[in-house]
Amino acid sequence: MAKKLANKILVIGWDAAEWSIIEPLLQQGKMPALQRLMSEGVYGRLKTLDPPLSPMLWTSIATGLRADKHGVCGFVEPIPTGEGLRPVTSTSRKVKAIWNMFTQENLKSNVVAWWPSNPVEQINGVMVSNLYQVATKAAREDWKMPDGTIHPKEKEEEMMEFRVHPHEITLNMVAPFVPNIVEDIELRKDKRVASVIKIIANAASVHAASTHLMEKTEWDFMAVYHDAIDHFCHTAMRYHPPLRKHIDEKEFDNFQHVVEAGYQFHDMMLERTLELIDDQTTVILLSDHGFYSDHRRPLQIPKEPSGPAAEHSPYGVIVMKGPGIKNTGEEITGASVIDITPTILALSGLPIGNDMEGKALTYAFSEDIQPEFIPSWENREGFSGMHDKNVVEDPWAAQEALQQLVELGYIEAMDDNKLEQVAKAKLESDYYVARNMIDGGRLKEAIPIFERIFAESSVIRYGQRMAFAYLSLKRYDKVAEIIARLKEIEKADLEDLKKKAQEKNPKDPFLNKEFEEPNYLDFIEGLMLLALNKPGKALPLLEKVQQKNPNSLDVALNIAKIHKLRKSYSKAEKQYIKALAIDERNAAAHHGLGICLLRQNKYDIAIDEFLSALESNFYMPSVHYHLGEALYKVEDFSEAAEAFEVAIHLAPGMTKAHKWLFEIYTDKLNDTEKASKQKEFLDNNIKGEIVVVTGLPKTGSSLMMEMLQVGGMPILVDDTETTDKSPKKTMEFAKVNLIQKDISWMVDARGKAVKMIVQLLNYLPPNYNYKVIQMNRDISELMMSQQVHLGKKATPETLPLKLFNNYLSQLSKLNTWVEAQPNVQVLKVEFDDLIENPIEQAEIIADFLGEELDFNSMAKVINPELVKIKKK
Repeated sequence: MAKKLANKILVIGWDAAEWSIIEPLLQQGKMPALQRLMSEGVYGRLKTLDPPLSPMLWTSIATGLRADKHGVCGFVEPIPTGEGLRPVTSTSRKVKAIWNMFTQENLKSNVVAWWPSNPVEQINGVMVSNLYQVATKAAREDWKMPDGTIHPKEKEEEMMEFRVHPHEITLNMVAPFVPNIVEDIELRKDKRVASVIKIIANAASVHAASTHLMEKTEWDFMAVYHDAIDHFCHTAMRYHPPLRKHIDEKEFDNFQHVVEAGYQFHDMMLERTLELIDDQTTVILLSDHGFYSDHRRPLQIPKEPSGPAAEHSPYGVIVMKGPGIKNTGEEITGASVIDITPTILALSGLPIGNDMEGKALTYAFSEDIQPEFIPSWENREGFSGMHDKNVVEDPWAAQEALQQLVELGYIEAMDDNKLEQVAKAKLESDYYVARNMIDGGRLKEAIPIFERIFAESSVIRYGQRMAFAYLSLKRYDKVAEIIARLKEIEKADLEDLKKKAQEKNPKDPFLNKEFEEPNYLDFIEGLMLLALNKPGKALPLLEKVQQKNPNSLDVALNIAKIHKLRKSYSKAEKQYIKALAIDERNAAAHHGLGICLLRQNKYDIAIDEFLSALESNFYMPSVHYHLGEALYKVEDFSEAAEAFEVAIHLAPGMTKAHKWLFEIYTDKLNDTEKASKQKEFLDNNIKGEIVVVTGLPKTGSSLMMEMLQVGGMPILVDDTETTDKSPKKTMEFAKVNLIQKDISWMVDARGKAVKMIVQLLNYLPPNYNYKVIQMNRDISELMMSQQVHLGKKATPETLPLKLFNNYLSQLSKLNTWVEAQPNVQVLKVEFDDLIENPIEQAEIIADFLGEELDFNSMAKVINPELVKIKKK
């Protein structure tokens, strides 16, 4: 059994807690309990999962698994009869939660208000469901405790007295949230005030129940969930300072304090909670996601299911303190909500399931331990307290909770056609699962789901996500297909709106509006063109999107990427600065900005940017590499060596880092022992890098070889004389065709470019690294070129179908082969782009090869006569 670091663990969940709100309050001394917790432990940002929907996330937090495996896939689920919807229940969870695992280990757990936990489970300990605090009746005396709210059942009477009814909340209690309520009688009737009162009552109920159980019961593990911050924010974040142009000044004056008061309320509850634990208790306070509180707040909430989730930011908070945790007060990075259950298990000396995606946050532990692993907790024998499948909950309690979700805007109000709404909810649930799979890198599993739900519904959001999934898989043909389909849907929707406007008002100016492609279509197409090495065509599309969406981080980063690719470092620098204005802690933006500064010889400030990137995410080997490069430039060789060492520790086999280390230890630090280790690695693992130019016949591979040669790249070709009939070399090297039998020539190919037909690529030996430049051309066009070369009639109708299909098959096999080769990088170059934009393509090729090539000389190979021939 692994070493046990923590005897008791308390988990406190603050839904939607956000550092950008907390940090100013800490500076003002307004959250002293949290400040103390942070100073005596560790803290950091906690990455959420996509989509950032709370029931899915809190179940992932409690299980270490994603939605498709744990079974909680949104806010609602169908009633078993299929006649309507109900709030998602604990019976939907298909796997063990952490409290079930502890029950199997004969450890006692208290669980309060976890979402979802209704109906309660028969665990070893006490469970209070997430419907416990929800008042179902207007009068306190009529508010009964529904079955399935408390385990064990005999504690129902005891726990009833700790519930706080909204009618028990006084004006003085509400005043810190809405100060004007004391004198403004009309304001008291505002529905937002009623929401604040209900949220306060619910939070007070959860706090009272949890503190009672902490004091009066024995427990080894306790989990308490508060949804109040999320609800305060959805109610009043639009009024949070500063005042924005579109917000009414009076409403701002009334509700500007709600969010800040909500955080202070939570700190007060935290203070009392911490008073009730001893020094032997390890505390983990966390949120499932954040909540935009600045210029990134959406101006409008999308009119779609779970639309309010657009207000959620991708990072929540985590604070850990107590036995087993460092007491340094330092910030940690790289933590995700999927890591929480593995971390709790490791602290408890229990094994982690190999089927859990997350990791234990051992770098935050006070001792260096190695957690144990088992295949899965699902195979672990013994009573766990999980539900019998026949458990049924109280339908009236469920209906009240459903109405609360309607009020918050997470779901639409139930319409008459309940079956249709259930069908829509099923599509939406599948959509969430597919998004969650993509977030976990399981693109190929997600795409069939997107294909099905988009075909069934034509919902634009489904098509968008599917296009991005195909884009990640480099299936550009499918992306183009989806874009065309989405344009058709958008155009049809516009015509439908015009028709309705015509019926209402024939003079409506909207009727003269022409169809304009929406921003998201320009964005997808721009990303596709960038992936296809067409930055010149991608840039205007992305700049158009940026004009309409100036606060889009992804757009700024991709525009910066284009400028960096073109070595326009000053322009790229401006875009990275724009990205950091949107998200000042974005590691990719700090890294990109650092590279731009490094390439402009601004070494000191480049170092600052790389260090800022590592503060946000330490586990980025490429940042450590570039930091090492910048430190070398300022002649801080010891620190440079350390940075390169970290890079190869995080990414073993990073050849270029090993080369830097060999040079530093040999020439700068005179450390012969370390230098010999680097040389040994390079000799044993790296035989060299070879550039391979390939493609179907007549796609321009010889042209590419000539461009590389005049640009300054060494090439491997036969030394043959040119003839009158063949004024140019074919750039062939005959021994390449014998690769199946003889590879001795490959020693001479190291650091050079060589031309090779597609069919021979799979014979390349694995002990070299390869950079493959794949020349592409429209198959019909290249076949007509071949027919003309053979003196045959060339029209699309006369092309040999068998050869056409053969070429398609070769390209398919090439793509399959590339995906399976870890030592192969590929750059696809379109013949048309090479002819039309030779300098731009030369820059892309040089960047891919990591070589300083002469762009202008390369471009001159594409002479005007060649362009004329292409056009003809």
